[in-house]
Amino acid sequence: MITTAKFNYQPHESELERASNSYLMSLVAVIGGLPLPILNLMASIFFYLGNRKSTAFVKWHCTQALVSQLGLFFFNSAGFWWTMSILFQDGEATNYYFAYIITLVVFNLIEFFSTLIIATKVRKGQHTEFFFFGDVTNLICKTNEDNK
Repeated sequence: MITTAKFNYQPHESELERASNSYLMSLVAVIGGLPLPILNLMASIFFYLGNRKSTAFVKWHCTQALVSQLGLFFFNSAGFWWTMSILFQDGEATNYYFAYIITLVVFNLIEFFSTLIIATKVRKGQHTEFFFFGDVTNLICKTNEDNK
């Protein structure tokens, strides 16, 4: 789920703090606006936009935090609107609904705890990557390539 890789330079202490904060930003948004999935994504987008001209290490981790939030956003939005249709329209809470919500809760808990772990490791100076989202981030940010 989480891998530790080597970055092409040793980041400074201020870079470690900002990169770690990119993950913590989404967690603060989860606590503040739990039922609205757009708040987590917006917090990551604003932090990314504020740091897009930053160093390669910070930009890479801001991008990974944004991509991981974007991955969950669509699933959380579907669950949110399905719940709204059950509460305010004639929707019915079926076994499929409960299975989807349980799956959402499990995925969100995994993402929450892995984000805490990554934020801690990044703050300690370890370049960490999510399983799938790290590869996507490497495709988006070509900042961790060795100049050969």
